[in-house]
Amino acid sequence: MIAPKRRRGLRPAAAGVFALLLAGAAIGFPARAHAAPRPGQPSRGAKTPPRFAADKGKFRILMNGQQVGKEDFEISPKGDHWIARGNSEIQGAEGVTHIAGTLEFDADGAPLHYEWATQGAKKAAATIAFSGATASIEVRLEGARPFTQQFTFESKRVAILDDNLYHQYTLLARLYDWEKKGAQTFSVLVPQEMTPGTVTVESLGSRDLGGKKLEELRVQTEDLEVDLFLDGRRVVRLVAPASNAEIIRE
Repeated sequence: MIAPKRRRGLRPAAAGVFALLLAGAAIGFPARAHAAPRPGQPSRGAKTPPRFAADKGKFRILMNGQQVGKEDFEISPKGDHWIARGNSEIQGAEGVTHIAGTLEFDADGAPLHYEWATQGAKKAAATIAFSGATASIEVRLEGARPFTQQFTFESKRVAILDDNLYHQYTLLARLYDWEKKGAQTFSVLVPQEMTPGTVTVESLGSRDLGGKKLEELRVQTEDLEVDLFLDGRRVVRLVAPASNAEIIRE
């Protein structure tokens, strides 16, 4: 394993788009990821509801109240596994950047395979193969030779939170143990930043927002705080107060 150096602030995404990236430049992660606690095992014979559910939708990405991008996504079953696909468009100083990500994961949330690609002022792409608790990454940057890197986590269940692909917070919300509640820590990988780390997720209970009662989850690192608002288990709004960024589901 090639261990990354500890950094309080990650470098911008390959496209160099925004500091508002909720899973990108503003997050500081420790050098080594820590294992996420597993929820308690159900009693023998007990019926366990599925952790994930099919979902499809669109997000508007706002900065300082102005729309600067959008995302289309879909989460669907594939045999015993699941597929989560997202496509974002972000308007930046150098024009529009397109970001695509496809994650395949198993029924308990452990990632199996991930691909991302960006197209804009610069092009970049990568594939990540997960084998148990190890992630092997191949990165392809425009005008440069491909290179590889490998990270080893303490648990195979790692949350993927990539730059400008906000549907992945829906997956994080479903990894959270709603029966246990309280603060829960998850291993995380930000693929475009090539950086592992941890996030802490905690339920803040119900809150009335726009005349509708929503569940609130707070996602924190040592440098960032993001509030998720959920209708059932569907994320309908993300707010990062420090960045004045807001992601709203249409």
